[in-house]
Amino acid sequence: MLPPSILTLSTISLAEVYLKETFTDAEWEKRWIQSKHQDNLGNFTVSSGKFYADEIESRGLKTSQNEKFYAISSKFDKTIDNSDKNLVVQFSVKHEQGIDCGGGYVKLLPPDFDALDFKGESPYNIMFGPDICGGTRKVHVILNYDNENKQIKKQINAPSDQLTHLYTFILKPDQTYEVLIDDKEEASGKLEEDFDLIPPKDIIDPDAKKPEDWVDEAKIPDPDDKKPDDWKDVPPTIPDPEAEKPNDWDDDMDGEWEPPHIPNPEYQGEWKPKMIDNPNYKGPWNAPLIPNPAYKEDKLLHAYKTSYIGFDLWQVKSGTIFDNILITDDIEEAKKFSNETFIKYRDAELEAKRKLDELETKETTSKKIQPDGQVQVTTPDPANDLPQEPKIVQDTQKQIPIQEEKSTKDENDKLSDDKKQNEELEAEKESDDKKPTRDEL
Repeated sequence: MLPPSILTLSTISLAEVYLKETFTDAEWEKRWIQSKHQDNLGNFTVSSGKFYADEIESRGLKTSQNEKFYAISSKFDKTIDNSDKNLVVQFSVKHEQGIDCGGGYVKLLPPDFDALDFKGESPYNIMFGPDICGGTRKVHVILNYDNENKQIKKQINAPSDQLTHLYTFILKPDQTYEVLIDDKEEASGKLEEDFDLIPPKDIIDPDAKKPEDWVDEAKIPDPDDKKPDDWKDVPPTIPDPEAEKPNDWDDDMDGEWEPPHIPNPEYQGEWKPKMIDNPNYKGPWNAPLIPNPAYKEDKLLHAYKTSYIGFDLWQVKSGTIFDNILITDDIEEAKKFSNETFIKYRDAELEAKRKLDELETKETTSKKIQPDGQVQVTTPDPANDLPQEPKIVQDTQKQIPIQEEKSTKDENDKLSDDKKQNEELEAEKESDDKKPTRDEL
């Protein structure tokens, strides 16, 4: 038996990384092939986005045009055969634009894939990742089997915020799987049970019938329960004793008059014996399972030969950033890469987003809508919230307060009138002074 140290070294040497893409260098376009299937496909760029933890390390492949199909792929250095090993698919998605409708998933593609003709109909082995449209937000896990694409039967919800989220799919040679979001398990199970890849191993016996003596009533009336002696079997309503036939009632025309009914004050309801547990109850009957004659075990149910990874998407609102793509057969390598990228920068990105939100909030409060519908951005001025001194129109001769201009004119008119009135009084006084007195006469 080999020493533990040699076994550990052997295990490490067997682990392989088929693709590790961070988009931090200028050579990314040489590694990724843009589809030529149609002329109006959307363009991918590399960007850190509007907010990020690190300008270089946060760079990723970004959708840049609204209402476009996108198709781009990259080839591995060697074809993956996961028949006897794990297959780990891991990548991050940042819907920075606040996605309304669009995909964010990857496809793993077979060796005969045509990268230049990449389109939605191109056959693939695995499709994995988020897909959001309106209120629907799910994580696709689709496996191709016998040329049919089979969706996972479990519902896995996708985050729909604007932050980066990490998606991990692990396919194991024991034909089990795991789905992780942000390093937390969201789904796991067996391929045979959670995907309709092959007929089930067991089926319900179509010829089985419930035995005639099968008792499936859980409760029965208590045979020893008796109705109380003072229980009154009376009707629930009685004729109103105080009702009187209307004076204008015509028996010939209206028929025989009957008083209206009112609730019977003595009515106690219908007596029924109390229910007790049925001593003969056997539980609900289920038809037994029998081996499915159509079932055939497939020991390579999980196995694929894969040479490419690609993004084949439709997005209404662009701006999604894909980053830190890892394809490996080593689960520990995926965890390590997650710690070096997603975990390392998660808090810093959240803080950058918070600061951007604060800045956008301040800018929003400084915007004014003009009559033509245009938005005018003004610099916030705290002084605008305080009472203002009268605005002054500068003149070479004098300064006139704008809001006092009318009142000053009115006051001048009043002073002029008062002056005229005083002058008239003075004139009358002078005239009186010139009149001869009685003594003078």
